[in-house]
Amino acid sequence: MTAHTDRAARSAARRRTAVTGASLIAIVGAGIVAVPSLTAAAAPSVDARPAAMLAPYYTELDLTGDEQVTEDDLAVLGDHLGTIRPATGADAEWDAVAAADTDGDGVITVADLAALSQRIIYDDGPFQLVEASTIDMQAAMNAGVTTSVAITQEYLDRIAAFDRTRIDTATGGRPLNSIITTNAAALAAAKAADTERAVHGMTSMLLGVPIAVKDNYDTKDMPTTGGCSCWGANQTDTDATMVAGLRDAGAVILAKASLDEFAYGFVSEFSTGQPAGSSLLVASPYVTSQSAGGSSGGTGAAIAANLAGIGFGTDTGGSIRIPSTYNQLVGIRPTVGLASRDGIIPLALSQDTGGPIARSVTDAAVALDAVTGVDAADPVTSAQSGKVPTSYTSSLDPTSLQGARIGYVTSMVGTNATTKRLFDESVAKLTTAGATVVPIAPTTAFNRVLSEGSGSTNEFKHDLDAYVAKHLDPDVPARSLQGILDSGQYVPSRKSTYESRNTITDAQYQAWAGPTGSHTTQLAAGKALVTQMLEDQDLDALVYPSGTPYGTQSTNMRLSPNTGMPALTVPMGQATATDGTVTGGGVNLEFLGRSFDEGTLIGLGYSFEQVTKARTAPTLYGPLG
Repeated sequence: MTAHTDRAARSAARRRTAVTGASLIAIVGAGIVAVPSLTAAAAPSVDARPAAMLAPYYTELDLTGDEQVTEDDLAVLGDHLGTIRPATGADAEWDAVAAADTDGDGVITVADLAALSQRIIYDDGPFQLVEASTIDMQAAMNAGVTTSVAITQEYLDRIAAFDRTRIDTATGGRPLNSIITTNAAALAAAKAADTERAVHGMTSMLLGVPIAVKDNYDTKDMPTTGGCSCWGANQTDTDATMVAGLRDAGAVILAKASLDEFAYGFVSEFSTGQPAGSSLLVASPYVTSQSAGGSSGGTGAAIAANLAGIGFGTDTGGSIRIPSTYNQLVGIRPTVGLASRDGIIPLALSQDTGGPIARSVTDAAVALDAVTGVDAADPVTSAQSGKVPTSYTSSLDPTSLQGARIGYVTSMVGTNATTKRLFDESVAKLTTAGATVVPIAPTTAFNRVLSEGSGSTNEFKHDLDAYVAKHLDPDVPARSLQGILDSGQYVPSRKSTYESRNTITDAQYQAWAGPTGSHTTQLAAGKALVTQMLEDQDLDALVYPSGTPYGTQSTNMRLSPNTGMPALTVPMGQATATDGTVTGGGVNLEFLGRSFDEGTLIGLGYSFEQVTKARTAPTLYGPLG
């Protein structure tokens, strides 16, 4: 595996041979199959170096060495129609195309040609934006059925129609309030992506895909408010490193998503754009009387309601995974050090990390690829060197659960009727899919890991001061916690929180988060203990419920931040009326693994997702028109 240490090189390596849109009709048996033309000229490759960016399904039959199936591969196979597998020994002509004998009959036929064509990311059928994946978008854009401009405009239309409007007329129904601002430059970025595709083809799986980022990520074309009206004028002149990576990959930064003010809380209450002394709450698109979770609740609600293609949040104590479980989404909290935090408003840097929130494991893996890398501005990222694969999409194997060993600590399941039912069903499905599931009794030391608190109280003032000094727009007057309090422009219920955090001294910070601080020491101990637990039991991952219907499950969310180890959360089902909880509320299954082993978690989560197909789309937010 190679580390992504040079963003420019990574960007160049994404350039691929184009997929063009001409088709021919091949007769296969009694059916008719449309395949891309073998004679249409492909655009020249910009960079021939291989750089995986697709799931194995789209790469494993590659015949030309560019790690994807294109017209070039069809041309090679077409030239070998009728080639027969030798009875014995090697044969250069057969060996060149043997991988594409998908029906295993020992001869290259038109049926193999048609099967190979299905591995091209190309679809000239009708395109529906709602629930569209990155694969769906790329296939339709490659076929010329739609464009990034059209997709971006439709997302903007959906935001305008749905986000601040009360769609749910039931008692207690509320607007989503998931978006703080849309990007006036989004359509220009989409047009540039369409031009890139026309000249060079699909250079990235994110090319032209609209993305919403939590409004604590710096963006040079939109203010970064942290959800606080006190910072409404914070227009940075640079992007957060992770945002720069997304733009590098050709993504369209569509909007800034709402959040709990300064990322503290699990209900997503923000004051940006509101009169002093007032605030708004984000609603779940499934049950709008309920919270979308936090602190990345705006990202969660927006992605669930199909207001953007993929989202990004941040997680200190659960803030990616809670909105994911509340809104039937996939969330990845990466290993601390996999993605740079530079340019993100901090909450507690001992535990802060950013990551994707998406409607599928595939989309989350694609998004994660764009934001990894060593960054001198965030020294903790140096730990990833040599531990990052070329692409996390290479882990998208539906058979990943076969032979896997997965443990769960029995005390983490809880007694909530919905959560217990869905967890038990999930264990059965994991077992049926070929995994061995191992129950583990909790220990005093393990419970100590779960009970360690968040760093947000003792670290926020210190870490915020560092952000202010380096990133905050010089014209913003509220340049400290005291300045925020003096402004009067914040969520009213947060006043006491800000006051208590403002009293933290440097000595208290050092005693907590310094090199030998109690929190620093406990996080290291937690990582060592859980890693050893995985080793002792020969486990690939631990699993546990991410929550309950619109609630958290004890201190489960603390396991990942209190060890620094990565976690991936995937929908496992919804509450029913017979559960007696919140009907329709989602609950996720979370996978936790070794540091920098996101690939294993992605494989296991993908395999689980294929078995369960548990996500549902919110019925209130269907297609426009």
